[in-house]
Amino acid sequence: MTDPYETATSLAGRLRRGEVSAQHATEASLARIAALDGQLNAFLTVDAEGARARARDLDRQRAEGAPCGPLHGVPVAIKDVTATAGLRTTQGSTLFADHVPAADALSVARLRRAGAVIVGKTNTPEFAFGAVCTNRLCGPTRNPWDLSRTSGGSSGGSAVAVATGMVPLAQGTDFGGSVRMPASFCGLFGLRPAPGTIAEPERALGWSRLSTQGVLARSAADAALMLGAMAGPDPRDPLSGPPPDLGTLDTPPPAPLRLAASLDLGRAFPVDAEVARAFDLAVARIEAAVGPVARAAPPVHGAAEAFKTLRAAESWYRSGAMVEAHEDALTPSFVWNVRQGRGLSAADMLEADAVRTRVWRDFMAFFAAHEVLVMPACAILPFPNAQEEVMEVGGRRLGSIIDYLACTFLISLVGFPALAIPAPRAAGMLPFGLQLVVAPGREALLLDLATRLEEQGFAFAPPPLPSPL
Repeated sequence: MTDPYETATSLAGRLRRGEVSAQHATEASLARIAALDGQLNAFLTVDAEGARARARDLDRQRAEGAPCGPLHGVPVAIKDVTATAGLRTTQGSTLFADHVPAADALSVARLRRAGAVIVGKTNTPEFAFGAVCTNRLCGPTRNPWDLSRTSGGSSGGSAVAVATGMVPLAQGTDFGGSVRMPASFCGLFGLRPAPGTIAEPERALGWSRLSTQGVLARSAADAALMLGAMAGPDPRDPLSGPPPDLGTLDTPPPAPLRLAASLDLGRAFPVDAEVARAFDLAVARIEAAVGPVARAAPPVHGAAEAFKTLRAAESWYRSGAMVEAHEDALTPSFVWNVRQGRGLSAADMLEADAVRTRVWRDFMAFFAAHEVLVMPACAILPFPNAQEEVMEVGGRRLGSIIDYLACTFLISLVGFPALAIPAPRAAGMLPFGLQLVVAPGREALLLDLATRLEEQGFAFAPPPLPSPL
């Protein structure tokens, strides 16, 4: 039998040793999807035939003595905005409902080379813009802790697939928090590495540092395993570089860590009262387990406006023509997001980039004094799917439909590595995640600390199995 909540690290080891076959692991994943996804809507497309053929081939290769990759036989899901050769990639839009790419994205090709079995494509809001993981093709993707609530945008399908044991690992993308928010809402580990860590030569805006691919996993070690398979340079990506040294994840640091914590980066954004209480309790638990935590934050004056300007400009550049030509076929949220960039000037963009430069330097100065910054992974707890957008946090009316993501998009602005981890919570409380942030190149420290905290209760817990709505 296969435990649906076995870690990817454990399963990969058993697969490489021949204790379980790739076909067995794949059938277990497909059976779990068939049993649960009718209520959860985590997948837009399930490739049962392709997954079975891949598993048979991997078992044959192993029987013939071929070396096994680090993900040999491990079922993996891919967010449906990322290209998969021969497998429908809709981007959550009716305009691409029948789109089948001719080639894999580089990250997917690397996962296949590592031995992964791609079982399907996970749900996303249209073109990965939206607070609720839903679109006109599928959804909403329901939170397994409360089916009436959202799994988070925009990698909610990937998060639910991992949280419910449909797959051990799933790929996601993160622009303003689209890996970290679903991880927080579903009680997972959600890793957003520094842009360029996972090379993306397919991107038209190769110098942009706002968006990157990431990982949804049930442990820090699993996140490291998947990142290791996807990371690495490519000469076509100007931001890419050598893969990070992820270490062994079991070697304690030589000296006490210099930790800092901030609920809201100096009142830069509002936070719900329940999140604030959970955050304070979690920080106290970290202090008891790891050591002192300073209450400190880097200055972020003007950073939110800079992020929104740069995000809007990129969105208009990529999708403005499509919105102008096909508005009636697109979701209002996506249209709104793209049109924020329509009237921006070159001066607006340069001013925003100057603010980003200043904030990045302030972050670097902060991380010279502190090694890890602890923040909430989302300013709110999972909200009802019927709500659609978030326009109020902590009793404060927000100015736009993306302002509730400031706690994550401010980190996206500077591009520092960040990892959402599950926080301990009281019985009956919905999942809530912490966000750990480190300086560029220190992913090993990020994952080491998360591994230590897992032992102190900052760990994945299986959700209750879904019951009929």
